[in-house]
Amino acid sequence: MTGPERFITVGGDGDRADALAFLARVSALDDAAVIRLAQRPDGLIGLWSNTGFDVLATRAVFGRMAPQDLVCDAAMLRSALSATDPGGVVDPGMPFDSAWRGALPLLTGFQQVDDVPARAVVGLARDGARLAREEGSAHGPATGVLDQEVLEVTSDDGRLRAGVIMRSLFALTAMGFIRDRDGHAITADADADTIDADEPVRIRMSAAWIRIDARFGTVYQRRHRDLSVSVLPSS
Repeated sequence: MTGPERFITVGGDGDRADALAFLARVSALDDAAVIRLAQRPDGLIGLWSNTGFDVLATRAVFGRMAPQDLVCDAAMLRSALSATDPGGVVDPGMPFDSAWRGALPLLTGFQQVDDVPARAVVGLARDGARLAREEGSAHGPATGVLDQEVLEVTSDDGRLRAGVIMRSLFALTAMGFIRDRDGHAITADADADTIDADEPVRIRMSAAWIRIDARFGTVYQRRHRDLSVSVLPSS
């Protein structure tokens, strides 16, 4: 007998909980969201979401899948995974490949720019949320607020500079990727002092992307021309 052509299996309890948390956040941002899953060479499955902030969010869990790259409905996958024991075979449902546009970032080719205290990142997101409420409308935050470059980091040798926009910080907090000392997800309105003072958010960049790594997930921001970022030097 052969196995199903489309399936997902997620590792132990921790991996299953992480995947469900990611899916819950994605569905909270968009109840019609789709998820892209991609098998990695290290045995991890990358879960990817096109957030409502026009940046990509991802988290990885141990597991297997077929095919090696697929797109499915986030809410349906969450429901199917919730009803399956850890390690059990999950049916991802019907394919939604046409709902995903664009290629995923490569996992390699990124260079370290700088680390920023997570407290500072949350503080900026909190200030941005307040400004968005003041200047927004019934349709949401003003585009100018979302596209504002609010964090600039430079490598120690001065060769690399990355400008992070508010969209990325909003996505980072909305996805629960920064947490306090007790493991609770930090929101843009939370007290930044509940985060360990030495908790970092790592900024890396490639020729096409700015990558913002927090302990519990990563956000990818495209290097738009208007961000005036430097060109990566050749190795």
